[in-house]
Amino acid sequence: MSFWIVVAVAFLVAGWIAFEPRLVAMRRARLRARTFPPAWREILRRRVPLSRRLPPGLHRQLLGHIQVFLAEKPIVGCDGLVVTDEMRVTIAAHACLLLLNRPDHYYPRLAQVLVYPGPFVAERPRRDAIGLVHDESRVLSGESWAHGQVILSWPDVVEGAAVADDGRNVVIHEFAHQLDQEKGHANGAPELAGFQRHPQWSRVLSQEYGALVERLRLGEAVLLDPYAATNPAEFFAVCSEAFFEQPQRLAAEHPALYAELGRCYRVDPLAW
Repeated sequence: MSFWIVVAVAFLVAGWIAFEPRLVAMRRARLRARTFPPAWREILRRRVPLSRRLPPGLHRQLLGHIQVFLAEKPIVGCDGLVVTDEMRVTIAAHACLLLLNRPDHYYPRLAQVLVYPGPFVAERPRRDAIGLVHDESRVLSGESWAHGQVILSWPDVVEGAAVADDGRNVVIHEFAHQLDQEKGHANGAPELAGFQRHPQWSRVLSQEYGALVERLRLGEAVLLDPYAATNPAEFFAVCSEAFFEQPQRLAAEHPALYAELGRCYRVDPLAW
């Protein structure tokens, strides 16, 4: 008798595993089809000027993505911060800009977003010149962890969102890291559509990264935030900020880089 119970349980589990993605897709479709709350539209108008540039089709996508994101991803206040709908919608809108034209892709490794009332301090190991490792305190406006968290400073979210063409947006930056970290680590090579594209992506971004490092060494002016020269992962995140906020300048000064980011994100902000 126990044998048949095991068989039945195994059958039910297998059926659930096979059917569960369909249930998730159906639930997300229902969420996207809901009427977007008027109060949330007003938050977008005030807090997310980038959303006003979107063509109608992409704007409708964004509204649907926001509703799924907020239904699935807890946004938690830290250090006494009370999270409001203004915070939730503002953060979700910028995170979901990176998901346009990506059906049913909602940061699968992300478990929660933590929001602080200001910049926060993180302890990080640092190896000194003789190889000893020390804990180093760093004041941060945002951080993305591969094991399921994005951490944000709310004042920095507001500041980054307010000016939509300065190439600085902490939410876009950290959620670009989330895309990069889906394979378990960040190296500036997010999961792309089609394995055959990786050699081209690697070639273009490596060349652009090396050129940036050299130009900074020579003291030349650059479009990208110099923080992009930290490592390839930061380069991708900073480039993502510029792609969405400064598409004209990025396309003019770095056309190959802009083209690769356009294929990665499946949108063309030049057309907005």
